[in-house]
Amino acid sequence: MDGIENNVYDIASEFAIRIVNLYKYLKEEKHESIMSKQLFRSGTSIGANAFEGKNAQSRADFCNKMNIALKEATETGYWLDLLYKTGFLNQTQYDSIIKDWNRIMGVLTKIVKATRQ
Repeated sequence: MDGIENNVYDIASEFAIRIVNLYKYLKEEKHESIMSKQLFRSGTSIGANAFEGKNAQSRADFCNKMNIALKEATETGYWLDLLYKTGFLNQTQYDSIIKDWNRIMGVLTKIVKATRQ
C-alpha cells in the first residue's frame, strides 16, 4: 500500500499544478472567473487532503482524508465537464486534463477501497 500512498501525493501535486495553470489560462485568456474558481478550489484540495493523510493520526483518519480527496476529485470532474460543455475548454485541452483526472480518480478509489477493508 505504501507505494500507492506515496504515488498519490506526487500525482495529486502534478494535477494541482495543471489546475493552477488552467485556472490562470481561464482567467486571463477566456475571462472566466466563476467556474474556474470552483475548479481551482476543488482541484487543489485533492492534493491538500492527500498530503494531510500522510500525517494521519490513525487508519480511520487516513481513510477520511482520502475520502475527502476523492470527493474533491469527483467535484473537479464536474467542473472540467462543465467548462468543456460550455466551450471554455476545447476537445484537446479537455482530453489532456481528463486523462490526468481519470488517473487520480483511479488511485484514490483504490486507496479508499483498500483502507476500508
